[in-house]
Amino acid sequence: MFFIVPQVGRIINRYILIFAQYPMNDFSKMWQTALIEIETAVSQANFSTWFKETAILREAEGTIYLGVPNSFTQEWLQKKFHNAILRILRQMDARVRALEYVIVKNEKVANVSVVVQKPAPPAPTMSMPLQDFYINRDDNLNPRYTFETFVIGPFNELAHAASQTVINSPGKTYNPLFIYGDTGRGKTHLIQAVGNKIKTIYPEKRVFYLTSERFGNELLTALQEGKAQQFKDKYRKYDVLIMDDVQFFSGKEKFQEEFFHLFNMYVDTSRQLVFSSDKHPNVIPGLEDRLRGRFSAGMVLDIPEPDHESRMFIVRAKCNTYNITLAPEIVENIASTIKDNIREIEGVINIIACQTQFKKRELNLGEIRNILKNNTKPKKLLSVKEVVKTVSDFYNLSEDIIYNKTRRKEVVKPRQVVMYLLREDFNVSFPSIGEKLGGRDHTTVIHSYNKMREEIKINPILSQEISQLRSML
Repeated sequence: MFFIVPQVGRIINRYILIFAQYPMNDFSKMWQTALIEIETAVSQANFSTWFKETAILREAEGTIYLGVPNSFTQEWLQKKFHNAILRILRQMDARVRALEYVIVKNEKVANVSVVVQKPAPPAPTMSMPLQDFYINRDDNLNPRYTFETFVIGPFNELAHAASQTVINSPGKTYNPLFIYGDTGRGKTHLIQAVGNKIKTIYPEKRVFYLTSERFGNELLTALQEGKAQQFKDKYRKYDVLIMDDVQFFSGKEKFQEEFFHLFNMYVDTSRQLVFSSDKHPNVIPGLEDRLRGRFSAGMVLDIPEPDHESRMFIVRAKCNTYNITLAPEIVENIASTIKDNIREIEGVINIIACQTQFKKRELNLGEIRNILKNNTKPKKLLSVKEVVKTVSDFYNLSEDIIYNKTRRKEVVKPRQVVMYLLREDFNVSFPSIGEKLGGRDHTTVIHSYNKMREEIKINPILSQEISQLRSML
């Protein structure tokens, strides 16, 4: 995504009066002027790579269809520049409501650079129908999220297997299916793949995907407009409801109440429910016990951090998707650098593929390392005090009490969790941990660390709490 700097904003203001004069079908002039703004806001390399072989093909009911030469450009514009392009087009013409990308096959999109003006091309032959590229407005599912493109490894094979069971008998086994895990683990891909597969196998079933935030926003609007019954009727008509990010319900009593009744209706009528969250339902704060119970009544599975071999397999699979080859040491380097986020791996491979295509050669290890450095999140460096604060807040304790010598049961466990995290995740020495936490002997810290390490293996609740704390640090 790029940001419009102040001088670009002034340019846009200067052109607003001109834009107002453009008829909606004067696409060539409209897009050329938009490109002037875009070229000012992005690097020359980005502009040359992603924008020069693009053109507005047509407009229908406020939707602008932008022709692009290949899938690389389509995905890159969608991910990085979509909001900014749409904003510029809307400033040019208030009737623009949406922006779609169309891959042109067998016929190059007109080169509409800001210097050479060419008329808009005739309607091209697309590589496949629009509905095969874009989110289906009837069910909100992304057609790209399928099991064929889902990479399976030891870290997610249980979640994948449970999904297959749901597909074989929707509404009867594992209802609800609840998948949780940190950001970038493939949860959204998996639950939407369930929806897309059910649509294929059972075309008569009505499937719908949404986020819990959208559910809440629609409910709020319906209540404000006196359309609560229409809202209820809408969500009671589906056979399969797939909801992402249910942690959004945290602390929102009205949303939870309405969803609770909807939940019961689906289960009572043997309709399938599929959920995702970044947390186990038992540790989502501000969630009513009756909803925790409903979520846990089916199958709850986590997608943990992918192991090293799985990450290497994911790198190779994504390379195959883009038809590029990376040397074994480069695959190893990527898998070793990005440890917990599949989405980051996909993003890096996307950039590598684009640069490989642009430079017309394979990238060397130095170039790959530079891409990794610029496109991955830096590791956090936290102080002992910050870790103590996060843990004490999680367990609803005063931060100071962690440092005290008290042996109260409700304090001992959080203190041991602090010691475990400091050692396991931040590699702080045992003597240093003891010194920072009230001057304790290092043998006490070793005992606490070993106790936590063993208990995590047999106590799923503790394991979930540790995972949640890690996501908060």
